Amino acid sequence: MGYRDTYDRWRRDPAGFWMDAAGVVDWFEPPGVAFDPNAGVYGRWFPDAVCNTCHNALDRHVAEGRADQPALVYDSPVTATVRTFTYAELLREVQAFALVLRDLGVEAGDRVVIYMPMVPEAVVGMLACARIGAVHSVVFGGFAARELATRIDDAAPKVVLSATCGIEVNRVVAYKPLLDEALTLVRHRPQACVILGRERLKAELMPGRDHDWGALRDKALAALDGGRECPCARLAATDPLYILYTSGTTGKPKGIVRDNGGHMVALRWTMDAIYGMAPGEVFWAASDVGWVVGHSYIVYGPLLHGCTTVLYEGKPVGTPDAGAFWRVIADYDVKVLFTAPTAIRAIRKEDSEGRLLSGYDLSCLRALFLAGERADPETVRWAEGLLDVPVIDHWWQTETGCAVAANPLGLERLPVKHGSPAVPMPGYAIRILDGDGQPVGHGEMGSIVLEMPLPPGAAVTLWNADYRFRESYLAARPGFYDTADAGSLDEDGYVWVMGRTDDVINVAGHRLSTGLMEEVVSAHPAVAECAVIGCRDTLKGEVPCGLIVLKAGVSTDPGRVADEVVALVRERIGPVAALRRVVAVDRLPKTRSGKILRATIKRIADGEVYAAPATIEDPTVLAEIEGALASKQGQPG
Repeated sequence: MGYRDTYDRWRRDPAGFWMDAAGVVDWFEPPGVAFDPNAGVYGRWFPDAVCNTCHNALDRHVAEGRADQPALVYDSPVTATVRTFTYAELLREVQAFALVLRDLGVEAGDRVVIYMPMVPEAVVGMLACARIGAVHSVVFGGFAARELATRIDDAAPKVVLSATCGIEVNRVVAYKPLLDEALTLVRHRPQACVILGRERLKAELMPGRDHDWGALRDKALAALDGGRECPCARLAATDPLYILYTSGTTGKPKGIVRDNGGHMVALRWTMDAIYGMAPGEVFWAASDVGWVVGHSYIVYGPLLHGCTTVLYEGKPVGTPDAGAFWRVIADYDVKVLFTAPTAIRAIRKEDSEGRLLSGYDLSCLRALFLAGERADPETVRWAEGLLDVPVIDHWWQTETGCAVAANPLGLERLPVKHGSPAVPMPGYAIRILDGDGQPVGHGEMGSIVLEMPLPPGAAVTLWNADYRFRESYLAARPGFYDTADAGSLDEDGYVWVMGRTDDVINVAGHRLSTGLMEEVVSAHPAVAECAVIGCRDTLKGEVPCGLIVLKAGVSTDPGRVADEVVALVRERIGPVAALRRVVAVDRLPKTRSGKILRATIKRIADGEVYAAPATIEDPTVLAEIEGALASKQGQPG
């Protein structure tokens, strides 16, 4: 059945469509009801079913004959390490660590924060939580202590899993000191921390609080060998699987909650229908387990589908060169690569002629999927010419958990329109509305909204904040989910996503709040006011740019203040914020009511044609901003 027939079938009978899709999940008690519109914030999927995600990712495959098939390949060029785990071996590791968690007092419903690098133990920790019904919250290792502390306070974990360090191309990032600092800032105190020791950097453990990962693992493995059992917990399909924090426009992170049942149904469907994967094949999502792509398509999606997944601790360039991705594809017979456009732009920057490709046999590769930010047509065309496979841009969000719009290779390969992520997937009816909430015509720009209810696999709420979920996504457009993206639909039903409609910017696939950055910038004692906006960048898609107005009487050199602001953002948020360009100006353009005209500043910074808004207080300030951004002081430093 092709795309149109499949999509129309969903439109005619959404409940029946998803009940059929649920047939591939191994339920302890299968669903008798597809959807309850009266449960949760907007309804809940499979409300009467009982299941376990870890069982479907590991146990069932071992029982069904995949015990000796590779489940996880860990490739770490930064440590010169390669390890392969069969389904049976990965199951044993997960069973053992589930015992570790239980012995630390973790029960179903308890939270576990995971603050780890790209190592197999991070995957083991996630699956062990799923096995016993604990709710994991993975925090990207690039975040600073304050951001980690904020997430710990919100999730209130019983245990934190971490490591002594993360390893990058040219540096070692000490995680343990960041964790220690975070735990001095929190209101909520975890009962225990389990620390993975890495050879590159040792760390002292705090007696009574910190535990050595290796020692606990060895003890648990011995217990398994001695006959101790660790069965999967029987969980309601509506029980939470994980919390994943995404930047909020107020600076307070939003804890996206994903359930067990709907999540499994959606990911299993996408692995086949969108990515065209078959069980036993190798899928590689070159992302990080700290981001939603890592959750959906490093850990859960491939394992639920019986595939082999690749966990890569490296970069697209520099480990050792711009041929790193091609080496991994060739080494492991990767059928589909999923990465961010930033990675492809970085490879192109270093090897524009594609000479490094010649040393590798990529005949195994069927497709390259791109997501996390808009894939510019030039990058897509370059990758198409180099790889000679379909290059598929697809659009989704942390909140949706998988694609809203895509070119579904497993159903039907549709014509590519460069700059568009193609067509809506079953579960999503896309509408484009103007400022008054009215539909616009084909090709006209407006706010992208999705008809409610959201499908299985989408966020069910925000952690301990149903009201905030409603306010953030549902209140502005009754009957619709507001994506906070702007774009259009063409006459063929293809969606064109042009950018965010709020102040969350996308830096190399990482959604970052400019509002949070402004809070940090404003904390500098010399800064009176500021604005942070996202500027176009050929490599990362967007990068933040800060404008600061100094307090009267400040004699410090503006360049020095700018450097200190950059350092402050790095300290408070972490290097992932990527704020490098800070410009001191005399004043900011504002409306008569005092609102800073950030959209106009962005157009100036991007070199676009702009007009003074009718509401501006003083139009002459725009020329001042243009001059400041064009000056030497305004260049990236």
